[in-house]
Amino acid sequence: MIEIPSDLHRDLVPLAFLLGDWAGAGVADFPGREQCNFGQEVTFSHDGRDFLEYVSHSWELDDKGEKVRPLETESGYWRIDSERRVEAVMIRDRGVAEVWYGELADQKPQIDLATDAVARLSSSGPYTGGKRLYGYVKGDLMWVGEMATPETPLRPYMSAHLKKVVDPSEWARDLKDLPDDGIAFFR
Repeated sequence: MIEIPSDLHRDLVPLAFLLGDWAGAGVADFPGREQCNFGQEVTFSHDGRDFLEYVSHSWELDDKGEKVRPLETESGYWRIDSERRVEAVMIRDRGVAEVWYGELADQKPQIDLATDAVARLSSSGPYTGGKRLYGYVKGDLMWVGEMATPETPLRPYMSAHLKKVVDPSEWARDLKDLPDDGIAFFR
């Protein structure tokens, strides 16, 4: 069930499924780079205005699932209009700024985005654009990203499966509804 915060700007209700802290893992694979497994933490938050704030941190994982090194950090802001068109602006730590446009699917929590503009520092490396698909599937957030460079046409390069991170204080709030002995709930 998707919870809609009472202070969420009314225009953002269709994006409420994104809200919260998410964590999980995925695979990165692009020509010229070594394929790797990665871990990721993503936060979509709001402050009552008409946008969601987005922050993502990812890191390479070794064969045991341990952090090896930071992979990528990005942050940005997401908006949606009355026609279900989604706009996002994102900045990556490698020196790339992107404007993304797309839309929220009809009758399902899925967003397709494509870059409209890319600006990059000369030190950021080649990059000409991308596409992303985000979907809320059985309570999890899944995404796949495609990337293009002058040498490589648009192709998948990263995907991840993220689970909602539950705040222990939410559990404590729910525990007050248990029977007095607490044990009867589990019988």
